[in-house]
Amino acid sequence: MDQRASPLLMTILLVGVAFLYLPMLVLIGYSFNQSALVSVWGGFSTVWYARLLHSPEILDAAWLSLRIAVTASTGAVILGTLAAVALVRFRRFRGRFLLTGMVNAPLVMPEIITGITQLLLFISMLNTIGWPHRGALTIVIAHVAFCTSYVTITVQSRLQSADRALEEAAMDLGAGPVGAFLDTTLPIIAPALVSSWLLCLTLSLDDLVISSLVSGPGASTLPMVIYSKVKLGVTPDINALASLIIGVVGACVLVAGATLRRAERLRLREQQCAERGEAAS
Repeated sequence: MDQRASPLLMTILLVGVAFLYLPMLVLIGYSFNQSALVSVWGGFSTVWYARLLHSPEILDAAWLSLRIAVTASTGAVILGTLAAVALVRFRRFRGRFLLTGMVNAPLVMPEIITGITQLLLFISMLNTIGWPHRGALTIVIAHVAFCTSYVTITVQSRLQSADRALEEAAMDLGAGPVGAFLDTTLPIIAPALVSSWLLCLTLSLDDLVISSLVSGPGASTLPMVIYSKVKLGVTPDINALASLIIGVVGACVLVAGATLRRAERLRLREQQCAERGEAAS
C-alpha cells in the first residue's frame, strides 16, 4: 500500500524547519555585511572574520571554553559510564535508589537552581578548607556534575542491550572481569560513549547560566563574552563568530554521524558473519 504524507503534514514540517534554520541562514548572510549596522546591507566583505582573529578577548574565551569542554566531557564520560555499569550490572545494592535519583535530578532541574547550589557549595568549601577558588576549575567541576547525568542515561540504555554472555565467554577463556569488559562490552557501547562525549561537549560549550554563577575573575567563557557583547547590541563581529560556531558544530555532527554509522555497519557485518559461521557449524 502506497503511503504518502499529507500536504498538511508536509506544510507543518516545512514551516518548522524554516523557523529553525532560516534565522541561521540570515545570520550567516549578515556576517558578510561590510556595514557596521546590522540592519543595513553595505556590501559583501569578510572584514568581521578578520577582526575575530585579532581579538584577544574572543580568542582567549574560545580557547578557555574548548579546554573546559574537553576536560569536563572526558570526566563526565568516565563517571557516567561507571554509574551506568553500577545501575545495570548490580541490581541490588544499598543506595541504588538514591543514585538513580541523583542521576535523573539534573535532567529536570533548572540551570539557575543548579548554578546557585553549586555556587553556595564552592563558597562553603572555600571558607572551610580554602579550596577551590572560583575560576576555570570550578566551571569544570560544575559542568562534570550536570553532564554526568546525560552520559549515565545514554550509556545505561546501550549497556542494557549488550549481551552479557560475551563477557562470560571471555572470562571462561581466561580473561579477568575488567579485561572481559574492555574486550567485549566496551566496543559494543563505544558509539554511546562517543555520542555522550559529543553531547557533553556541546552542553559545556553552550552553557551560560551555570558558568556565569561559578566562574571567577579572569575565567570568562565564550558564551559569557558573547552575552556581554549582545547586551550592548548585536554587532557584525558577533554574527561572524556565531557563523563560525554553526559551521564547526555542523561539521562535527556530520563527521560524528558518518563515523558512528560506519562503526554500526561494521558491527552488524561482524555479527552476521558470526551467525553464518555458527549456522554452518
